[in-house]
Amino acid sequence: MDGAQPRGRSQAEIDEKLDLRARLAVEHLARLAAEGPERDCCLCGYRGRFSPVRTKPGIWCPSCDSRPRHRLFKLWLDRGGAAEIEGRRVLHFASEPVLTAVVQPLAGAYATADILPGHDLHLDMEAIDQPDGSWDVVIANHVLEHLDDRRALAELHRVLAPGGLALLTVPLVEGWAETLETPAWTSEEDRRAYYTDPLHLRFYGRDFRDRLAQAGFAVEDFTAVEPDVFRFGLQRGETLFVARKTTRPEG
Repeated sequence: MDGAQPRGRSQAEIDEKLDLRARLAVEHLARLAAEGPERDCCLCGYRGRFSPVRTKPGIWCPSCDSRPRHRLFKLWLDRGGAAEIEGRRVLHFASEPVLTAVVQPLAGAYATADILPGHDLHLDMEAIDQPDGSWDVVIANHVLEHLDDRRALAELHRVLAPGGLALLTVPLVEGWAETLETPAWTSEEDRRAYYTDPLHLRFYGRDFRDRLAQAGFAVEDFTAVEPDVFRFGLQRGETLFVARKTTRPEG
């Protein structure tokens, strides 16, 4: 009959279905953790099963603790990127030890930086206390979503020498034309629901490239594709943005 609604389940049936699906999900992840395919870690040389993280199966290297974005960065180094770093002055924000181990030996000078203690330099990316043009390469993996990214990108542009590189990864959905960013979402619940993390301020769309261009960068993509995704446990479509300082910021 036109306009008829499908019969919904009773609350008891719904509760039973929720319990079943929860158990199946846990069993599925447990199976993947115990019996998943072998993968290669291009950072430490380990070959074997990777462990799941939250709802993502097979992404964490149990030998060196690398995540997909770290292994994507290493592939970029291996496929020509190392020449962009060799002998250069490198500033690494929120540094990951697994990347420090491969970047520092290449660099002419290398420093870690963060607003938190425990790094070589105590720096706020929104107001970097460093001279203009004092660095050749800046690395920041999953940092910009935590702060005022327009101020931070302007600062990265300022401290980079002409032709310098900002090597950046962010959480991003290519299918979104515009970044999801609503200032009214200030609670932890809102940010976890919409940005997946209570400390995130936005979830990027493909207009992230426009933000980089507006800050004065020319952008190249190094994207996770097959067969690398399966072999190295990468996140499908994740991109390392290679942003080169070539122009004055727009406006």
